[in-house]
This record gives sequence, structure tokens and C-alpha cells, in this order.
Amino acid sequence: MGLGPRSPHKDRRRFPAGGKPGRGARGSGRPASGRQRQPCPPPDGRSEPALDAPLHLSSEALGYFRRALSALKEAPETGEERELMVHNVLKEAEAQAIALATHRTGSEMLQELLGFSPLKPLCRVWAALRSNLRFVACHRSGVHVLQSALLQLPRLLGSRAENEEVEEEEDGKKGSLETLEELVQGLASEVCDDFLFYCGDTHSSFVVRTLLQVLGGTLLESERARHRGSQSPETQRAPPRECKPTDFEVPESFLNCLQDLSSCFLKDIAVFITDKISSFCLQVALQILHRKLPQFCAHLCNAVICYLSNRNSSADGSPLLLFLRDQTSSRLLEQVLLVLEPPKLWSLFEDHFQGQLQILAAHPIANFPLQRLLDAITTPELLSSVFEELSPALEAVLAQGHPGVVVALVGACRRVGTHQVQVLQLLLEAFHCAEPSSRQVACVPLFATLMAYEVYYGLVEEEGAVPAEHQVEMATARALGEVSVLGSLLLQHLLHFSAPGLILRSLGALTGPQLLTLAQSPSGSHVLDAILTSPSVTRKQRRRVLKTLKGQYVALACSRHGSRVLDVIWGGAALGARKEIAAELGERNQELIKDPFGHHVARNVALTTFLKRREAWEQQQGAVAKRRRILNSILED
Repeated sequence: MGLGPRSPHKDRRRFPAGGKPGRGARGSGRPASGRQRQPCPPPDGRSEPALDAPLHLSSEALGYFRRALSALKEAPETGEERELMVHNVLKEAEAQAIALATHRTGSEMLQELLGFSPLKPLCRVWAALRSNLRFVACHRSGVHVLQSALLQLPRLLGSRAENEEVEEEEDGKKGSLETLEELVQGLASEVCDDFLFYCGDTHSSFVVRTLLQVLGGTLLESERARHRGSQSPETQRAPPRECKPTDFEVPESFLNCLQDLSSCFLKDIAVFITDKISSFCLQVALQILHRKLPQFCAHLCNAVICYLSNRNSSADGSPLLLFLRDQTSSRLLEQVLLVLEPPKLWSLFEDHFQGQLQILAAHPIANFPLQRLLDAITTPELLSSVFEELSPALEAVLAQGHPGVVVALVGACRRVGTHQVQVLQLLLEAFHCAEPSSRQVACVPLFATLMAYEVYYGLVEEEGAVPAEHQVEMATARALGEVSVLGSLLLQHLLHFSAPGLILRSLGALTGPQLLTLAQSPSGSHVLDAILTSPSVTRKQRRRVLKTLKGQYVALACSRHGSRVLDVIWGGAALGARKEIAAELGERNQELIKDPFGHHVARNVALTTFLKRREAWEQQQGAVAKRRRILNSILED
């Protein structure tokens, strides 16, 4: 999780909110995932292969591809004319494949063209690029074309009959072209022959990572985001825990290639542990192998742990602790922790982590692998050992600017189902709202903003003074503070506890404007999602919290994040509640229609029908409610 600056308060009552979970933040000492290293020279003094194709892309050619791409976007999605157009354009692209791929604008257009491409033209373009693989893979624009070509496989592997034999005839001469499967295997073979170079280069390492995913038939959401973000700097990179892999079928030969390629990591394990660029390839391999070849994944994890455990011992315990504090190897260890089987995780904890948790939680780098250890816990025994050691330092960890550790511990309590009462009490104490008991109703704003009671309400209390009672007037007059990402995650976990009564009472104590601010917040809106989806929250409790939003529905509908929350509320509302929402929205129908977000809500609610044909609207909503009840009964059975 991201880190904020250390608290300026000596009494440690303000907790830095940190950044996004799992990523470095400004001032954290944890670098972002960006690659700064320059491309490596070819090993063994080998020179780059000579380029057969011209690298210059004329302005006329660039204009042709721009016009062709525009025409393809406007053409019907199916039809013989479109197919002919695609084949003709890609035929021209094949002739200038390397020049296009290594031109900044041409690369972007070629990537889009590959998205339209049928199997045969894609194979021809791929074959043209492979003739100078090292040059294209190490080029800052060319690498994205190779990635795009690989990412077409889930779409094209379905047509296996067409993939079995591809032949072309040019100028009266008949020549065979490699199948898609052969092209992928050939690429894997070339990468395997020079594995250290391709993994260590800033640009070609992306090709290795994408190739590992394609061979395993699993696309990682975080890696797809990196590929999209390569040309969109504002794109946010998904943290590991939010990764949603997408599986697709691959030939058996691909899994064999995956194992062969992954075996290369074992030959130079020290490089892949310590080199910043190469390490990312091993991290992706572990994620893929964990899903598709778990035994080999365990073998690779053992190799990593064995290497790190046998280095020079540190003065304060296991030699592995040194690597937990290193920026590069700690990232690899985070991934190892997430893919280890429970018995291995327990052994790793006993041998290396036990007795060191509070030290690791306080370290600016080592707290990240500690978070991953907490994320990986699935057994009550391991959680009990970790909780016993870590829980006394909860407030200190928050004050040091590492709230991600606390959120991960709470998440483990939610997942395993134990220590929930104890951790909630410790949180109340850490945020100074446990005593007097009247303060407990204010816990939601404190947790959401990661501020202690005195800091949030601007109180000045002398050392050793008895804490003042909670003032309801003061609480209702204060606008809700900015909701942090980690504060939102903390509340979401607590709402999924088996007994979320205290959190719901605190939410119910918020005023309409305060709850509206929470719903309109990018982070806070997910707290409302948790209220609506948590199995621990009863329908009655839900209604009690959400009734505060009455009178705020128009403002909610006209907000980017609030409109999404309102859609979810509408989806679970009974007919009576829908009538109330529609009636309130209908009073300002014109305002909604003109708003970029509100008009979607008006359409979803069928507001025009509600205002003009109320009886028809009620019949329609009644039918929807009936279908939902039937579906729910089927799902429950």
C-alpha cells in the first residue's frame, strides 16, 4: 500500500492515508513500476542483425494507413467488402511491417489494424516482424505491436481448423506460411535462446511477460493495463490484489513451451531476484504457473526462497529479512507470498517472519511484503499467530504512515472469520473513539479519513486529560472529510464482518449531505456498495441507512460516482421505494435530462413513462421485481 509522510504530531493522532494499495506513493521510498534502464547491448559481442526491410515510413504511406484505418472504423462490421478492405490494407502493412512498427504513429495504427485482422494476414505480418525480432522487441514503439499481435490469440485460436494449414500464392509461386501455433512456438524458442537479454531489456521484457500469459492461456488484468497505459500516461495501474485474470483455451504444446520457458529462470535465479527489470518477468511467470502448472510454480518458489535464505545472515535474524527491505527483491517476494500453498506459507512464517512483524510493519519497504503475507492468510492458526504479534502495534503502525498493513490485517480477519471483535476494538482505541462510548458513533468518518478523533474535529486536549464526550451538534455541523482509498477499504472490510452493527449505526448517524458526500466520492462510493452487497447487512439495516439519502437523489443522480450508487440502490429497491425515488427525481426531470450523468439515471428509472403513464410504469416495474424474485429463488436453491 502507498505511504504518506510521517505524522508531524508527537502524540501520533493523525494517520497518513497513504496511496493506492500495493503501489508506491510519493515520498514512500517505494519506486513506481516504471522502467528507466536503457536497452542492454547484445550479449557475447554479437551485433544487431541487418535489417532487410526499409525503416523509413513516408508521409504518403502514413497518410494511406490513416485513411484506411478511418474507413475500416466507419465500414459495416461484417460483409465481403470489409473483408477485402482488411486484407488489402494488411497486405500493404506486411510489406512495411517493420517501418510501421517502429514509427510512433505508425505503431499505434498497426496495433489497431491487428485488432481487425483475420488469422492469415496476422500471421503474415507477424512473420515479417519476426525476421528482425530483436530490433522490433527492443524498440519503444515496436514492442507494443508485438504485444498487440500476441494479445489477438484469444480471439484467433478459436478458429483451429483455419489455423491448421495456411498457404499463400504470390506471383504464381506457392509458398507455405507458418501457422499461428508455430509462430508462437518459434517466438518462444527465440526468446528462450537469449532469455536473459529479452528479460533484462526495458522494452523486450514486456514481450516476455505477454508471451508467458499467452502460453499459459491467462491474461492478467494488471498486465493489460500496463500495455494500455504505455501510450496513456494517465491510465492507472491495477494493484496485484485487484488483478482479474481472463482464461482462454490454448493447445497442449503451449503449456509445454511455458514450462520450458519458465525453466530458464532457474538457470540464473540470482539475476531474476535482484535485477529490477528481469524480476517483473519472474513475477508474471509465478502468477501464470500458479494457475496452470502449480507444481512447477511451487518448485520455482522454493528456488527463490532457498537462494534468499542461504545468503549472508543478517545480524537481526533470517537472511531473507535483508531482501524484504530491498526495493527489487521485496516485490518478487510479495508475489511468492501470494502463490504459496498454506503449508509452505506457514513454514515461511515460522522460519523467517515470526518475531519480526512489528519491525517489518515499521519499515518503508518491508511493510509491503508483510501486507501480502496478510493477504495470503487463509487459516485460523496462522492468523492467530500473526494477530497476537501484530495487534499491539496497531496505532503505532498507523502513525508511521503504513495504514495498508492495518487494512490487510482487517481484511484477513474478514476472510478467515476470526478476531473480528478484537480488531474492531483495537481500531476504536487507535482512532481514540473507544472511550467515552458516545464517541463510537463517530467511527465511520474517522476510519474513512484515517484521522484520530481529536484531529478530525479539531479538538485540543491536554496530556492525561479525560477525553470529552461526543457532541452530536459538532458532528452534524462538520462536513465529511476527504475519503481516502485505504479508509474506504477499511470500512468495506468492516461492513463484511459477521456483526457490522456499530459501523451501520455510525453510518446512520451521518446527515444527508454527509452521506451524499460519501456516495459521490470515488473511494467512498464503494462503501455504499458494501452496504448494498454485504450478506451481513439485513434489509432493515440497509433501509435505515439509505433513508438518509431521501431528498438527495437528484444530486446523487447528477454525480459521476453517485449516479452509479443510485443505479445499484434502484436495482435492489422494492416497488414502494422505487416510487419514492422516481417521484423525487420527476420533480426535476429537465435538470436530469440535461445532465451528462443524470440523463442515464432518468432512462434507467424510465422517468418519462413514470410522469406520463404511471399505471404502465407500475406494471413494468412489478414485472421486473417478479423476475428478480424468481432469479433470486433459483440462485438460493
